[in-house]
Amino acid sequence: MQDFPFAIVGFDLDGTFIDTSGDLTAAVNHALAAAGRPPLTREQVVPMIGGGARHMLKLGMTATGGGDDAELDRLHPLLLDHYAANIAVLSRPFPGAMAVLDELGALGVKVAIVTNKLESLAHKLLGELGIADRFACVIGGDTMGPGRSKPDRAPIDAMIERCGGGAAAFVGDSVFDIQAARNAGIPSVAVSFGFLMQPVAELNADAVIDRYADLVPTLRMLG
Repeated sequence: MQDFPFAIVGFDLDGTFIDTSGDLTAAVNHALAAAGRPPLTREQVVPMIGGGARHMLKLGMTATGGGDDAELDRLHPLLLDHYAANIAVLSRPFPGAMAVLDELGALGVKVAIVTNKLESLAHKLLGELGIADRFACVIGGDTMGPGRSKPDRAPIDAMIERCGGGAAAFVGDSVFDIQAARNAGIPSVAVSFGFLMQPVAELNADAVIDRYADLVPTLRMLG
């Protein structure tokens, strides 16, 4: 246990720890339908995920004809309400995600979630999946206040503080995740199976994994 290089490992939520793409696509399409817009496919929505619900909806509006901030303001609550009511219909942890929590726990590592999803929705999703108690802390896109979500370093700093301090690493699937880790001065691991906005190599993470079975060996290498 003593030779493991990290005391804390943080995970992004959507596209990293949990595959939320089905439920997020349904929520986006619910909002778009209220404006008489055509639905988007899961494949279209996946690259829009990562910057929070409002950012995702704005990209969805752009893909279906554009729109102004007033329409975005009107549709955003519709998306959130639908998503909150249907948050865990299709969403499940990625293969191997729960096993890696057991593996890290056996090494004495604290694990945390740092997401750009609203904190209340992150807690609701983890709670409905029955895994909320597996994480030492959950930090959402609104936890640190306006303008202080990833790629800002503040959520990563808060994760380290709330987990009691020590060497930390962060696992994610987007430029928001990798930049936040870099801004906080900690190593990053990108997952190639996530909701990628670009080729995973372009994220410039310190390491890339294709499956969760490779995470602990990769973290040992980074340490």
